[in-house]
Amino acid sequence: MTRELTPKGSATRQRIIEGAAAEIREHGVAATTLDDVRTRTGTSKSQLFHYFPGGREELLLAVARYEAGRVLSDQQPQLSRLTSWRAWEEWRDVLIQRYRRQAWDCPLDAVVSQLGRSTPGAQAVLTELLNRWQGEIAAGVRAMQEQGEIDPGLDAGQAAAALLAGIQGGVVIMLSTGRLTHLEAALDVAIQHLRESRDRHPADH
Repeated sequence: MTRELTPKGSATRQRIIEGAAAEIREHGVAATTLDDVRTRTGTSKSQLFHYFPGGREELLLAVARYEAGRVLSDQQPQLSRLTSWRAWEEWRDVLIQRYRRQAWDCPLDAVVSQLGRSTPGAQAVLTELLNRWQGEIAAGVRAMQEQGEIDPGLDAGQAAAALLAGIQGGVVIMLSTGRLTHLEAALDVAIQHLRESRDRHPADH
């Protein structure tokens, strides 16, 4: 939505998005209708279409952005404070706990699948999420390089991309099997690889 909203309008729009997200979490995206959202949020049909003139698809895209934001906010403040090995381990534990709570249900995946992964809107949401996530991890790698804890010759962006790929692979397997072991292994091996990088290149220190 390109037009500017008043603070009250922004709050109403956000309330509709959060209500739709809650409805989808409880009943599933396919079963959630605009009438369900209106009832849950106490909004009229004219209000809903005022904020989402594109109807259900536009609302679902807004919910996808909201859920993508939650993926990152659920990892905070640990994700933004990867400045010690203890901090990395704490982030690892927070991430595992997040997906343990989520279990089989992934609202973001459900909404994106409903929209169609190849649609420009869905691709933009996922691309932004992955870019922000990778950026946070890369910042942590660089912080540890500055402290001499990680090989300074390591490409921080590439290392973050590999770690994120491992996380996403572990999440996909979890959604298929309900098991967290692959996600745990991906995180543990990647973090250990970073920790050992300094010892593999002693001449650089």
